[in-house]
Amino acid sequence: YERDPIAIQRWKEEEYPRLKARSRRRKADIFFLDEAGVRSDQVLGRTWGEKGKTPEVPTSGQRQSINAISAVSARGAFWYGVYSGRFNATRFVEFLKAFMRGKRRPVFLVVDGHPSHRAKMVSTYVRQSRGRLELHFLPGYAPELTPDEFVWNHLKREGTSKKPLKHNESLKLRVHKDLASIKRRPALVRSFFHAPSVAYTTD
Repeated sequence: YERDPIAIQRWKEEEYPRLKARSRRRKADIFFLDEAGVRSDQVLGRTWGEKGKTPEVPTSGQRQSINAISAVSARGAFWYGVYSGRFNATRFVEFLKAFMRGKRRPVFLVVDGHPSHRAKMVSTYVRQSRGRLELHFLPGYAPELTPDEFVWNHLKREGTSKKPLKHNESLKLRVHKDLASIKRRPALVRSFFHAPSVAYTTD
């Protein structure tokens, strides 16, 4: 109920088209960035089964959780990081430095309104980039507007959810491998931009 339909419509019909036009003029790349948490004991999914017999998938019983961050572009570029602990402004700046390493073109980075994204030290880092990096904010409570959301959908649908951890297996290493697999598939990354909810990014 806290969503603002007018702001969402304005982003899709006015703000993002202007951002896209500016990116062409400045020869900048547009990336969408998002964070997510992954658990080893999340629901494994649903399937058919014989009446009266609930399908069961054996797991190790160990519980692990890990966090990840990623960024995607409509050209199929993909960047990610895996980390433990809380996400804050200091960590976000560290990730931004890693993300920008080796970038030859300016970057317009689209993020949500997480407090860490708007922190003063983040603004200072962006300002010090002297135009190499800009942050642009999505309307509040509208995660469906970012193509990066489909990274997490894919990860949880095709990765850890479908292949439960083995005994003593590290969830952090598993998530790293799953994200590395996405990075090797630019066509898959490009497909995230063609979902109906984010079709505005390629119109």
